[in-house]
Amino acid sequence: MAPSVEWPAHPQPVQPEAIRRAFNEGLYYERMLSGEIEARLRNDSHPERPVGDEPICTRSQMYSYWLNGVPVALVHQYTRPDGSIGASGRPDPKVLVLDDGSTLRPVSAGGL
Repeated sequence: MAPSVEWPAHPQPVQPEAIRRAFNEGLYYERMLSGEIEARLRNDSHPERPVGDEPICTRSQMYSYWLNGVPVALVHQYTRPDGSIGASGRPDPKVLVLDDGSTLRPVSAGGL
């Protein structure tokens, strides 16, 4: 497992859709797939209960994404036994550092 990461102390809380949009528009996942961004596994567990329609042995995983030795994202994903990503088919960002250095995090239900 990767060592803990010190994220900026005051990330801007935004709606989950806003952080997902910024993650997708910044091509973080695609850049990770191409090797530009490094993904480091932080947590890997087996959900106690089945998740939606996901197959048995689907894993719940947290990854930190690194660019040039600096953390730029923290994402959650369900990884199916065949290696594909479950749920939406894309990682779900939990912390995102933008090019301008600002940091986003999704608000929890009832937040904002």
